[in-house]
Amino acid sequence: MITVYIPGDGASKSVGADEVTHAIAHESSSRGLDVQIIRNGSRGALWLEPLVEVVTPSGRIAFGPVAASDVTSLFDADFLNGGQHRLSLGKSEEISWLARQDRVTFKRVGVIDPLSISDYESHGGLVGLRLALGMTQDAIVEQVTDSGLRGRGGAGFPAGIKWRTVLNQSSDEKYICCNADEGDSGTFADRMLMEGDPFTLLEGLTIAGIAVGATEGVIYIRSEYPDAIEVMSKAIEIAQDFGWLGSKVLGTSHTFNVRIRKGGGSYVCGEETAMLESIEGKRGVVRSKPPLPAIEGLFGKPTVINNVLTLATIPAILAEGANAYKARGVGRSVGTQVFQLGGNIAQGGIVELAFGTTLDSLVHGFGGGTYTGKPIRAVQIGGPLGAYLPVSSFNISMDYESLLAAGGMLGHGGVVLFDESVDLAVQARFAMEFCALESCGKCTPCRLGSTRGAETITKIIDGVDVDGNKRLLLDLCEVMTDGSLCAMGGLTPLPVKSAMLHFPEDFDARIGAVR
Repeated sequence: MITVYIPGDGASKSVGADEVTHAIAHESSSRGLDVQIIRNGSRGALWLEPLVEVVTPSGRIAFGPVAASDVTSLFDADFLNGGQHRLSLGKSEEISWLARQDRVTFKRVGVIDPLSISDYESHGGLVGLRLALGMTQDAIVEQVTDSGLRGRGGAGFPAGIKWRTVLNQSSDEKYICCNADEGDSGTFADRMLMEGDPFTLLEGLTIAGIAVGATEGVIYIRSEYPDAIEVMSKAIEIAQDFGWLGSKVLGTSHTFNVRIRKGGGSYVCGEETAMLESIEGKRGVVRSKPPLPAIEGLFGKPTVINNVLTLATIPAILAEGANAYKARGVGRSVGTQVFQLGGNIAQGGIVELAFGTTLDSLVHGFGGGTYTGKPIRAVQIGGPLGAYLPVSSFNISMDYESLLAAGGMLGHGGVVLFDESVDLAVQARFAMEFCALESCGKCTPCRLGSTRGAETITKIIDGVDVDGNKRLLLDLCEVMTDGSLCAMGGLTPLPVKSAMLHFPEDFDARIGAVR
């Protein structure tokens, strides 16, 4: 039997992976060939999707991007035995775009059958959990702390400190909440990991539960991710049947259960306290802090809240040791970051590298410049509330501290490219409009400030008292930054001010248009 891998994740399906799967199954049947098709996750080279891989004696051979109309010619070229075809890419592991990466969190994504525990174990899965089951809670938390792992959801808070805080609380119940409400534009790593390697996330959740004494985990997945919800739901069922989740984790006395909570479609529910409100069945509104969720979180109990990528990195840290992980990276930004390349980019997708690579390396070395072929004008890093940086900043190191010093933020690792046709005044207005639309409405600076901000930028674009309205806009940004309850309103000024700083001509050009 010949094994063929075809991605079944949402991105690949959107460009015809299901149609390619049906075509290969039909062609195999009509030719009397014994072919096993496995729907794996995407390897992250999205411009090559659908990427079809065939297992041969010499390794997995890749072909892509494959359309259903290419299938007959692939069979005619004997692609099942690695035959040459115009879509041939050679051995999957030798594709330069993939070979140059340092994959830790994403090391199994695109490689394994996402819903096969045996495949997961054969590629290093459950090693970390089994080690954790033989350790004390203090020792597990110490490993996470020593690794230097910081929250990959955007805040960059040390994971070990958060875990230690929850461990030290006395409570009859504690929770582990996984924030999978990946709402930032240009980000998709959480989705791709859940669809391509769900057991990694479940293993990280279970280790976290054992470490702090929690018996229940909740994965809060945005409603716009139906494929991720389906895959994670199946993975939970499989793990329960395997004896991994439930009252006796892998035959021990530990209890840990995981359930999924579907998000309500609100961007602000990506903020941890609004997410807790939503899980509890309430409207997703930001809570005032203190108390911190680590002390009074879900249902008033001590709660660890981590992002998908944070929890999915835990198994590798336990399996390989804290020193192996923190040997990567620079300064306080240790380990790897899963960068997501999107926007007007030639080669978009997932790039996992140690912290410290340059923005230029990502945009040109991996991204290949713009999709349109026009010169790059700006890059936005960190989602819709991230800063806009010009080409002159491309030598910047991609780590938390360097980006902060440059007036930006790493966020969830999204990198969105714009060519010379972009109008940064319009983009600045979009940030304010986005905030006005997505604000939970609890605090005045965010609720009203964003609306007034959008109105003020519109006046600037229309050429109305440009200098006066620019001063007003900066004052408004200061109020939003200092007075907002959460990052929704507090960070909205970042893209606005960065656009005004680095691309002043897009604002000054309006002077004299209307008086």
